[in-house]
Amino acid sequence: MQKPDAWFDVAHLALRPGMAFWFNWRFEGMEHIPREGPVLIAGNHISYFDPLAHAYMLVKAGRHARFLAKKELYGNRLLRRALMGAGQIPVERGSGSMAPVHAAVKALQAGEAVMVYPEGTVTKDPDHLPMQGRTGIARLTLASEVPVLPLAVWGSQHVWQRGARSPRFGRPIWLKAGAPRDFSEFEDRRDDPEALRAVTDAIMADLTQLVADLRRRYPKEWES
Repeated sequence: MQKPDAWFDVAHLALRPGMAFWFNWRFEGMEHIPREGPVLIAGNHISYFDPLAHAYMLVKAGRHARFLAKKELYGNRLLRRALMGAGQIPVERGSGSMAPVHAAVKALQAGEAVMVYPEGTVTKDPDHLPMQGRTGIARLTLASEVPVLPLAVWGSQHVWQRGARSPRFGRPIWLKAGAPRDFSEFEDRRDDPEALRAVTDAIMADLTQLVADLRRRYPKEWES
């Protein structure tokens, strides 16, 4: 099982007090996040801040997750060092490479937590609801035989909006984890496009339900 390196530990200790102080956090469904063993996490993507928000809740639950991160992020030297130190998995979008899938499956088989954004990008939905997911998440759960845990975030779109140079502090950020869903009934159809689409759509439906619930209850005075 891969552990974060010392550089990442120092960065995490430096950021954690600020994360707690700068934002108003709310975590729901912590009981669904397993404290050990493999877990494949599917998150919605509404802001550039989402990876930090999702990682913060997972750390609170006692888990360090490896994220599938777009390769473009590795162009910045400092960010590349942080991503590599945290054991993140680079993804070259549009290449068709299966290397990220193999790396993620290997991590899951080693008992690690892996975090994926099935949409592949920040949502373009006008209401910030999840778009159609890509089937890579289905390939991962079927290849690894690990259930999928949906983890929704709301409020981060007001913290770091598309085109903004920096985040806005003091905003509420709510996260909610759902119960893991098992897809073992599809394991003999790993290469069936219809099965991959059905699994992906089910994952996105679970995620959308959580997002819609957070959106409905989120304080309206902060919705700007």
